[in-house]
Amino acid sequence: MATLTIPKTILSQRVVELHESQTLEMAAKARSLKAQGYDVINLTLGEPDFNTPEHIKEAAKQAIDENFSFYTPVPAIMELREAIAYKLRRDNQLDVKAENVVVCTGAKQALINTILALINPGDEVIVFAPYWVSYIPMIQLAQGIPIVVEGKIENGFKVLPQDLQKAITAKTKAIIYSSPSNPTGTVYSKSELKEFAEIIASYENIYIIADEIYEYINFEDEYWSIGAFENVKNRTITVNGFSKSFAMTGWRVGYLAAPKEIADACIKIQGQFTSATCSIAQKAALAAITGDLSATQIMKNAYLRRRDLVLSLLKDTPTINTYIPQGAFYLFPDVSYYFGKSDGKSTIRNAYDLCMYLLNEAYVALVDGEGFGASNCIRISFAAADEKLIEGIRRIKEALNRLQ
Repeated sequence: MATLTIPKTILSQRVVELHESQTLEMAAKARSLKAQGYDVINLTLGEPDFNTPEHIKEAAKQAIDENFSFYTPVPAIMELREAIAYKLRRDNQLDVKAENVVVCTGAKQALINTILALINPGDEVIVFAPYWVSYIPMIQLAQGIPIVVEGKIENGFKVLPQDLQKAITAKTKAIIYSSPSNPTGTVYSKSELKEFAEIIASYENIYIIADEIYEYINFEDEYWSIGAFENVKNRTITVNGFSKSFAMTGWRVGYLAAPKEIADACIKIQGQFTSATCSIAQKAALAAITGDLSATQIMKNAYLRRRDLVLSLLKDTPTINTYIPQGAFYLFPDVSYYFGKSDGKSTIRNAYDLCMYLLNEAYVALVDGEGFGASNCIRISFAAADEKLIEGIRRIKEALNRLQ
């Protein structure tokens, strides 16, 4: 009689090899401590602490009252696609029409749609580091090979054109980056993007995935989209959404703008996963993108003030190697000075240990840089009220002073 062999796991290899998002992991640890009664200051998640603006909520309420509760076309209602295309032409100088726009359940789905539409097993994808934690797992899910190109802290975490050039091989299929960046707040200028475009334009089979989700949280005078350059416009997929700039994280609405062949492929993929995003959320997004941006401006000004507050609170701590973020709502300092230090109970071997030490000893939740491609760093979100930032930095500094 044949012996029945029980597999070690019933799960697919892709799931076994998939890492949990570090930001979500640390947020869960913070919630667990808080549930036990500890006063935890959570500076982990990239989530605005503002409420969704009133005119957006009113549009959703109206949609509910008008029974706009049925399936919509997979890429969204035409009115929303046209409004997004108009915005991209007006603000970003992108040569797009409604047929190039696909609305998704968050910008995260827009990214995975694009990667699955483009990447074959063995294709290389150049990833600018530090990078958002989900880029690498998404590429791996598509059986692509991530090729990390590092931006140094002394250069504001910006990748240099010559480093991009060196990373390109015959297997390179795509390049992915964010600007403003999560986790660094780096914003690439028009001239810097032009240099990248000139390099990429000479390789006809390389595509650009530009993650612009933090577009409106930009502290510089100018914002530029790489897809506006004529020499790469037909090979650029621009990803954006409503979560950050309109305080709509829970609404789950993002979008991509791509050459029609790629947009159609993303619609095909999305049709088998989720179909269209929530009809009510689409109406809310329409109100957001066609409405007054004064609430968005107020939020951006608050983030800028909070950035300066955090930098001022840390300026007398030279052991934390900081820089000035140009956008988004994160500080990503180098904390390698503390590696090897101890308070007599805990020894800090890496950034993860430091985050766990600060969580357990100071009750401040942060995210280590390993998942962002920068193991010497930690991410501090300043999307929090001033008093929480002040108290959180005070606790951090007090705990760090105990490490010798």
